[in-house]
Amino acid sequence: MKFKEALLSLSRFQKRLIFFVVDLFGLYAVAIVATWIRLGYIDASIEPFLPAIAILPFLAIPIFVTQGLYRAVIRYLGSKFATTVFYSVSFAFVLWATAIFMLQWPYPRSAILIAWLLTLLYISATRLFARWLLLEGLHKDLSILKSVVIFGAGTSGKQLASAIEKIPNMRVIGFIDDDETLYKHQIASITVYKRENLERLIEKHKVSEVLMALPSITASERKKILDWLEPFALKVSTLPSIDEIVSGKVSFSDVREVNIEDLLGRDPVPPRAELLSKCIEGQAVLVTGAGGSIGSELCRQVIKQNPKVLILYELSEFALYTIEHDLLKSGALSTTKMIPILGSVLDEFKLGRVIQKFEVDTVYHAAAYKHVPIVEHNIQEGIVNNAFGTHAAAKLAAENGVKNFVLISTDKAVRPTNVMGASKRLAEMVLQALQQEFTTTRFVMVRFGNVLGSSGSVIPLFRKQIIDGGPVTVTHPEITRYFMTIPEAASLVIQAGSMGGGGDVFVLDMGEPVKIDTLARKMIKLSGFEVVNYSGEGDIEIHYTGLRPGEKLYEELLIGDCVDGTDHPRIMTAHEDYVPYGQLLQLLKLIENDLKLYDYEIVLERLKTVVSGFEHPSGIVDYLAKSGMST
Repeated sequence: MKFKEALLSLSRFQKRLIFFVVDLFGLYAVAIVATWIRLGYIDASIEPFLPAIAILPFLAIPIFVTQGLYRAVIRYLGSKFATTVFYSVSFAFVLWATAIFMLQWPYPRSAILIAWLLTLLYISATRLFARWLLLEGLHKDLSILKSVVIFGAGTSGKQLASAIEKIPNMRVIGFIDDDETLYKHQIASITVYKRENLERLIEKHKVSEVLMALPSITASERKKILDWLEPFALKVSTLPSIDEIVSGKVSFSDVREVNIEDLLGRDPVPPRAELLSKCIEGQAVLVTGAGGSIGSELCRQVIKQNPKVLILYELSEFALYTIEHDLLKSGALSTTKMIPILGSVLDEFKLGRVIQKFEVDTVYHAAAYKHVPIVEHNIQEGIVNNAFGTHAAAKLAAENGVKNFVLISTDKAVRPTNVMGASKRLAEMVLQALQQEFTTTRFVMVRFGNVLGSSGSVIPLFRKQIIDGGPVTVTHPEITRYFMTIPEAASLVIQAGSMGGGGDVFVLDMGEPVKIDTLARKMIKLSGFEVVNYSGEGDIEIHYTGLRPGEKLYEELLIGDCVDGTDHPRIMTAHEDYVPYGQLLQLLKLIENDLKLYDYEIVLERLKTVVSGFEHPSGIVDYLAKSGMST
């Protein structure tokens, strides 16, 4: 290893000088050996041929220099380098033969051809030997080599294998591919195997990771492969999707860990262009909560539909700065004026002035407190922001001629067991009631479940816990949730917001619910670890911490059974009861007074009278609850 380290520590000039000397003496040796081969005996005198032999390096080496044979990094040799060697050596020997003929120096003519072939072999062999010496020959301890298998022997797999060749201490053992015609074929000297060969490769070569090079397959096909790989103690990484590669965000050599969307296997439905642009193109659009997980993605997708004005309304200075910077960096603002506004939806004077000044046509209301345990400990802020804030924003929008108002709601509003869910259902009912009062504004609610990668999402938490060696914390072994990616959720919100006649509660098709415990186990397995079993064997433990205040085992999307389809396969419309605006307004005033007194028991009782199915089994855990409340 010291010899290798000494070689690697040499300067670039010193390494080039070594090759220069090796080529100088090698070319002399080649010219001499070629004459011996031609004459048929090794003790033949070469004295008559010395002038021709002496000139060969002085013709060849300058050509090698100009063609970059001394600039190439030995570890990164490829097919292009082989082509360069062939043309450089051939050109040098054409010059050498020309000089011999013109100067009429004695040298066997057929020996020139022999010397050309020997030089091609010598130049190639010295570079390949140096490459082997640096990358393979000195790896006496094979444990430092990471053995990987590539799933997919197509173009992407070949490019990935080529990229891995440049990574020290990593080697590709083989390809796995379902194409029977490729079985046992060699691709870049790497053998293609069937799926059933994987276990033998793991045992023989200590394979530790599988790299999926299938960027163009569907999400459901990807999930099937991941399910097949799950029993093996392997880390699984994957190339990005073909859309990400084509868009230029990533390249074929960018490998990432398996994402949760890969595990869900949900194939996205292409959005309908007319629904995306209907409430946006050429209009003034306001997004409240613009810096949040959903709000920021709404902004990114809204701006693609060429609004006249996009107003970013956000309470957090950092969140506002972040989304503004992202949109400016995206280069999508050529025809859109962007207005970042720092403010709260509870500041009615300011929000009203924004709507009036910029003549807002469409509002996407994403400003909300959404973390169930935090709202349980901060009941007043949760209800005031989620319900009263929605009422203020929606009423101001209607009074100032906004055409479309779209509320981002949640599955937790259905038969809620927590204050956050109840506050969101109350917000929905506010819009349903306002629709009867302000018929010129179209109020729409869009209800969906958990989005992947949002702030507070369980997935980044699991990933960090796995990296830290565990334990992975799950609240309950039976807890299930619906999941959807942020881009798909935002796209469907925009499309649903363009549908219906007003007062509609749209429900997004979230697919099949996922058991969180199963999800955690899959993530551990596909990270190359084993879950600790009952006998204590394994790498990472799963700890069950118990349900948090207000948390449900199962989420629902519908209060009743009355639901209709729409023209979009992923969007349904629910028929939910509502309370007349006057009656609802009186209830809001009573709740407001109770909140000021921190009398949360009364608040919850009032919510139960209006929010269908609301139960609150966990008790009051708000830190500021009125004296005598449980804490």
